[in-house]
Amino acid sequence: MSSPDTSNHLFYLAARFVNQTNRHLFLTGKAGTGKTTFLRYIRENTNKRMAIIAPTGVAAINAGGVTMHSFFQLPFGAFIPSPLAGWNSHQQFNNPNTLLKNLKLSRDKKELLRELELLVIDEVSMLRADLLDEIDLILRHVRRKPDQSFGGVQLLYIGDLFQLPPVVSNEEWDILKDHYKSPFFFDAHVLHQHPPVYLELKKIYRQHEADFIEILNNIRNNTVTSQDLDRLHLHYRPGYQQEPGENYIILTTHNSKADTINQQQLNKLTGDAYEFEGMITKDFNEKALPAERMLQLKEGAQIMFIKNDKGESRRYYNGKIAVISRIAGEKIFVTFPGEAYEMELEKETWKNIRYQYNREEDNIEEEELGSYSQFPIRLAWAITIHKSQGLTFEKAIIDAGSSFAPGQVYVALSRLTSLEGLILFSRIHPHCIQTESRTMEFTRSEQPEDILHHLLEEEQKLFIARSLVRSFDFTKMAETFKDHYDEYSNRQLADLNAAINWGQGITRTVLQHQDMAGRFMRQLEQLLPMAEQDNFQFLRQRIVAASEYFLQPLDQLIESIRNHAEEIRLKQRIKKYVRELNELCLLPERKKQELELAIHIAGGLTQGRKAGDLLQEVEELQKAHRAKTAEEETTEVKTEKKSNKPAKGETNRITLKLFREGKTIPEIAGLRNLANGTIESHLIFFIASGDIAVTQLVEPDKVKEILNLLESSPAEGYSATAIREKLGDHFSFGEIRAVVQHREWLNKSRETV
Repeated sequence: MSSPDTSNHLFYLAARFVNQTNRHLFLTGKAGTGKTTFLRYIRENTNKRMAIIAPTGVAAINAGGVTMHSFFQLPFGAFIPSPLAGWNSHQQFNNPNTLLKNLKLSRDKKELLRELELLVIDEVSMLRADLLDEIDLILRHVRRKPDQSFGGVQLLYIGDLFQLPPVVSNEEWDILKDHYKSPFFFDAHVLHQHPPVYLELKKIYRQHEADFIEILNNIRNNTVTSQDLDRLHLHYRPGYQQEPGENYIILTTHNSKADTINQQQLNKLTGDAYEFEGMITKDFNEKALPAERMLQLKEGAQIMFIKNDKGESRRYYNGKIAVISRIAGEKIFVTFPGEAYEMELEKETWKNIRYQYNREEDNIEEEELGSYSQFPIRLAWAITIHKSQGLTFEKAIIDAGSSFAPGQVYVALSRLTSLEGLILFSRIHPHCIQTESRTMEFTRSEQPEDILHHLLEEEQKLFIARSLVRSFDFTKMAETFKDHYDEYSNRQLADLNAAINWGQGITRTVLQHQDMAGRFMRQLEQLLPMAEQDNFQFLRQRIVAASEYFLQPLDQLIESIRNHAEEIRLKQRIKKYVRELNELCLLPERKKQELELAIHIAGGLTQGRKAGDLLQEVEELQKAHRAKTAEEETTEVKTEKKSNKPAKGETNRITLKLFREGKTIPEIAGLRNLANGTIESHLIFFIASGDIAVTQLVEPDKVKEILNLLESSPAEGYSATAIREKLGDHFSFGEIRAVVQHREWLNKSRETV
C-alpha cells in the first residue's frame, strides 16, 4: 500500500479520531491492512505536536521514532504499580516512589513532555503493561496533571496483538502476576481506567484469495477448523528442494538456523565474494542496526529488500525478493524474478533522532544525532519468523517443526500474498495456534462502525469544548514570564536594574491576566453543557466579549516586549537576552491566534456547523497560518543560521541611528556599553558613503589642514601615524581617519560628475 486508499473509510475514521479528538486510540488490523501507511499519514497530516516511540531499537528506527526507554529515560527493571512493593532478591523492581525519586530529566526534556500533544506507540504488541503504567506516571508527574491519563497527552497505539507478544522473564512474571492479569499492554492499570477506542483496519492489501484470508482469520480468532488445516497441509512438502530460480525464502524459528542456511547457500555460489560495510555517522546504536554492518554478497545471491522504495515508481517493497545479477566495484545490480530489467541498488540512510521542542516554531522537531548508511537488503534464502514481521513474500517455505510459539503460525502464514506460494516443511498442529485468551477478550471491545461514527461525533464536540476553554488558559504564558523574571538574578546586563523593573512589571501584568482568564474559564465550563439550548448564541457572545477584552492587553504586551528588545539591542553582548525576549513575544502572539480561532469556532457553532466540518476548517486555518509564518520567517531564519554574528554593518547602523537622534559620542558609548573610540569608528564608516558629513565629527579648520597635507602627499600617501607626526598631537587618529574617508568621498563624487 503506497498511499492512502480514499475508499478505506475506516482509515480516515481513525485519522479523524487522532486529529479531531483527544481520545486514546488503538489502531490494529491484520497483516497487510495498512498500519504502517497510517502512521506515515498521521505523521504528515497532523497539526498536533507528536512523537513516535517503540519498544525496541529496530522497531523505533523503522518507525522513524525513538525507543520508549530513551524518550522517557526509563530505568532498567520491571515496574510494580504499588508504592508498597518490595524487592525480588534476583531482580530489582521499580515502584512509583523509586521511579519518581530517581527520575533525572533535563529542563529541555521536561519542556518537551509538557508540550507534547500526541504520543504514538508503534509495534504495541511488544509493549508490556508495567512499562505503559510507568509512562503514564511520568507524564502525569512532569505535566502536573495527576488526574488525567498520561497527563493529558493523547495516545495512539498501533500494532497487531496476534503477532509478537511482549517479552517477560519467568522471574519478573512471578512478581508482576500479582499486579497484572497479563503482560500485554491492554492490561495496564491506566488502560483499564481509560480504555482506548478500538479500531481495526479491515481492508487487506496483501492477500486477495478469499479462502486464504478466511484461514488467516480463523487462526487469529482461535476458530481454526480441521478443514482449514487440511487446506494448509495440501502444501506440506517435507524436505522440499527448490529448483534454481524458484526464489523461495525459508521462514524458521531460530537466528542460528537462518544464518546457517544463508551462509551455506552463499558458499555454494562460485565466483568472488564481496563485502560492503555499512557506515555509522556520529551516534547510532550498533545493537539497533536495521541492516547488517558487514554485508557479504556474491553474484547470484538471493536477497530481499528490508525497506520500501521511496521513489515514485515503487520498484520494490519491504520483503521483495531479488537476485544479485552483477557487482562492479562498489555498485550492486539486481534482477527481480519474472521481470526482465536490471536495477542498480542505492544505499539507504536510517536516522537516529532525538525529539526537542522548538519554542520559536511551537512544534516538536527531530534532531538527527547520527545515521547509518547501507544497502537496504539482506541475504534471503532464510529468515526468522520474528524478523519477518512486517514483510511481504510471494513465496515462502515455513520450517518451524514443532517449536511454534504463540502467534508465530499467524505471523509466518500472513507474510504470504497467496496460498500458492506456500510450502510447509512440517505439519501445523492445533495446539501450536492457540491465541492468548486475554488477547481474544480484549478484541471483543471492538465496536461496529456506526457506533464508532457516533462516538467520533461526541468526542469531536468534547474536543471543541476543551479547545474553547484552553484558548483562555494563560498558565503557560504566566509560568514562562515568571521563569524569565526569576532569571534576572543570573543575568549580566549593562542596565540590570531597569531590566528587572521592566520584567517585574510585565510579569505582574501577565499574572493579573492569568487570574482574570482563569475566572472566565470556570464560567465557560459551566456554560458549555447548556450552550446548545439557545443555538450557542450566548456562548458566542461571552467568547467574543472575553476575547476582545484580552486582545488589546495582549497587543500591549507584545509592544512592551518589542520596545524593551529594541532598547536593549543598543547594548553589546546581550544577543541571548534579546533572543529570549523574542521567544517571550511569541506567547501573546499565539494566544491572540487562539482567541481569534475561539471566536471563529463559536461563530461556526451558532451557524449550526457540524463539529467535524468545523474542526476540519480549523485544521486548514492552522496549516495556512503556519505556512504563512514559515514563509515570512524564512529569510530571517536562514540569515541567523548562517552566522551567529550580527548582520554586516548592523552595529554601525545602530550607532548611526542614535547619532542622528542627537546623541553625542560619549552618550552613545554609555548606552551601548562601548568605548568612545569604537563609536567614533562606527560613525567614520559612514563618511565615505556621504551619510555623515566630516564636519559633524571634525572641526572645519582641522579638516582643511589635514586635506592640504593629504593633497601634498606622495602617490602612496601618508599613514595616519605619519600625518599625526607632521600635524602634531592636537590632531587625533580618529580625526585623521575621518578626513581620509572624507577625501575618498570627494574623489568618488568628482568621478561621478
